[in-house]
Amino acid sequence: MTWYEAIILGIVEGITEFLPISSTGHLIIAADLMGMSDDEETKAAIDGYIIVIQAFALLAIIGLYFPRMIQMLRGLFGRDRKGLKLFINICIAFAPILVLGPLLHSTIMTHLFRPTPVLLALFLGGIWMIWIDHRRKQFGEEQYILEIDDLTWKHALGIGLFQCASMWPGTSRAMMTIAGATVLGMKPARAAEFSFLLGLPTILGATVYELGKDLLLSQDPDTAAMFDVIGWGPLLLGCVVTVISAALAVKWLVGFLSNHGLAAFGWYRIALCVVMGVLLLFNVIQLA
Repeated sequence: MTWYEAIILGIVEGITEFLPISSTGHLIIAADLMGMSDDEETKAAIDGYIIVIQAFALLAIIGLYFPRMIQMLRGLFGRDRKGLKLFINICIAFAPILVLGPLLHSTIMTHLFRPTPVLLALFLGGIWMIWIDHRRKQFGEEQYILEIDDLTWKHALGIGLFQCASMWPGTSRAMMTIAGATVLGMKPARAAEFSFLLGLPTILGATVYELGKDLLLSQDPDTAAMFDVIGWGPLLLGCVVTVISAALAVKWLVGFLSNHGLAAFGWYRIALCVVMGVLLLFNVIQLA
């Protein structure tokens, strides 16, 4: 991986990780367009890198939502009831993907980490987001009454089940958790905040799993590990760029959702699929 490829992937990851447009989907398409998936060894390394780089976007969340981190920590020591409740709800929402993730990981990496399934997921997700925004306008803002502190374990479990659908690359973890939470009656801006916090164990868990797998591969002299293929320099550069761009994107998203709905992101997803489809039809680009 070259330095400019690392910067491009870092910017793409940071901007799209917490927006409901699928960071994994954009990274897969970007890597493919740059010819980084031409052979199986390189593709395997890039697929692993796509998962690992997402963990660095979490540093932006920890920095921006540090008071929430402290609140949950205080709750664990019995000094903040709301903080303890939030921590428990995060754990409950994380539980479904904790169970299904390892079971489906191999199948997903083999069959869905490709541009065509990603474009399909982007398109279908865009339609769903436009429908949710239409529903918001039809029934009014009064249907969104839940704050983070109002969530019950049932709400948290529901959001966690929505998150499981995001294992299909291109669906977007942010989209499923934000849109799912609004369907359950949560205010969009607060739904985004809960989605960000839920991303901490979810993304970190996926990263630890991928790093552990890569560590095992590194023990095999006949198999190139992710770090060997990509290189430490480009990997660290991409991670730094990810943190900076993620922080900017998160602050913008919360403000946007406070004044607008999700439809704009839905239309973007559909437009991206149409543009990519036209380029593929006329052989301007080639995707796997």
